[in-house]
Amino acid sequence: MNMQKPILSIRGLRKSFGDHVVLQNIDFEVQPSQVVVIIGPSGSGKSTFLRCCNGLEQPDSGRVEICGHTLSEAGQMLGDQPLNHLREQVGMVFQSFNLFPHLSVIDNITVGPRKVRAVSRAQANSEAMVLLNKVGLAEKAHAMPASLSGGQKQRVAIARALAMQPQVMLFDEPTSALDPELVGEVLQVMKLLASEGMTMMVVTHEMDFAREVGDIVVVMDGGVLIEAGPPDIIFTNPTQPRTRDFLRAVLNRA
Repeated sequence: MNMQKPILSIRGLRKSFGDHVVLQNIDFEVQPSQVVVIIGPSGSGKSTFLRCCNGLEQPDSGRVEICGHTLSEAGQMLGDQPLNHLREQVGMVFQSFNLFPHLSVIDNITVGPRKVRAVSRAQANSEAMVLLNKVGLAEKAHAMPASLSGGQKQRVAIARALAMQPQVMLFDEPTSALDPELVGEVLQVMKLLASEGMTMMVVTHEMDFAREVGDIVVVMDGGVLIEAGPPDIIFTNPTQPRTRDFLRAVLNRA
C-alpha cells in the first residue's frame, strides 16, 4: 500500500468561464512517480484541469496543493513571487511548442536555469547537453527552431521544461499539433521519463500511450471526473456507460 504523501491533492475544484461551468467539484490525488493520463471528449475540461494545477487558471473554489504548497484555496491564489517559485517545480509542455524563435536550441533550454536558477552559462550548457542527449537531439544544440520539425521542436520543449528540474511534469496534448509520423518520437521521450520515475500528468488522445504508460487513467466528460482507475480496468471493463461510449468511438469498436 502506498503511504506516501500525494504530490498533488485536489479537493472540490470548480472553475467557470462566465456562466459556463468547466470543472465541477473535482477531487483527485497524484502520488510521487505516478503517470496519470487524462482522456475524454473535446471540451470536457481536461486542459483547464491541468492548467489549474500550476496556476495558469485560477479556480473559483476548492483547494489545490502541489509539491508541498497550497496553490489555491477558496478562490485565492498564491502571490506572484511564491507562484513563480512553485512553477519552477511544475514543468509544463503545451500543444504549441512556444520556443523562442530568435534563440538557438541550447539557448532556449538554458535561458530559464540561467535567469531563474542563477546557474552559470557553462553549467547550464552542460546540463542542457545531457537533456538534449536524453531527447535524442544533441546534434541540434546550435540549430534555430525554424529549422526543426514539429517533433523535434516538441522534444526541445520537453528538454526546456526538464532544465528547471521540476518535481512534476504536465503535458497538455503534446502530440496533437504533430504530423502522425512525428508523434512516436515525442511519446518515446515521455515513456523514458515515466520509466525514470518522473511524476507526470498527461492530457492526450493517444490511447495506446494511455494504456501502455499510464498508472492511472482519468476519464472526464462535461467538467466532471467520471471515472479513474488502472488502464487495464478503464480500457477493458469501465464502470461508466459514458466511458464505454467514448472508448468505443475513439477505438472504432463496435
